[in-house]
Amino acid sequence: MSKPTPTTRADYAHLSTITTRWMDNDIYGHVNNVTYYSYFDTAVNRYLIEAGVLDIHAGGVIGLVIETHCNYFAALAFPKDVQAGIRVAHVGRSSVRYEIGLFEAGQETAAATGHFVHVYVDRETRRPVAQLPEDFAAALQRLRVDAPPA
Repeated sequence: MSKPTPTTRADYAHLSTITTRWMDNDIYGHVNNVTYYSYFDTAVNRYLIEAGVLDIHAGGVIGLVIETHCNYFAALAFPKDVQAGIRVAHVGRSSVRYEIGLFEAGQETAAATGHFVHVYVDRETRRPVAQLPEDFAAALQRLRVDAPPA
């Protein structure tokens, strides 16, 4: 297994800012490791909501996380903002692998990188969709690793 290396902002198709909160810090004075996963989820879902393809309250299709991973390279801490870079590495019939980099504001190298996989399911049956809706697939295409940055 090769040693993971941090990414840079240019490696991501979309960047958004996340405001840290006092409660994000742990007793050691930095953002607790589990909070990074919350930032991942926030960045991806914010993008999908702003793109108009995810209705968290009434949409027929919802994403369930089936896999997560994170590598930590540098500490993040309140009260500094975090910028999250997102990209899509793979789109399947009903699944998507998102890759995320978390950056301290003003820093070019990621403090943490990770991924999670969503399987998109019917809200009522919780069964995987036969195919991602067209508008959803188009929004994902803008995040493809090989797509130009947004």
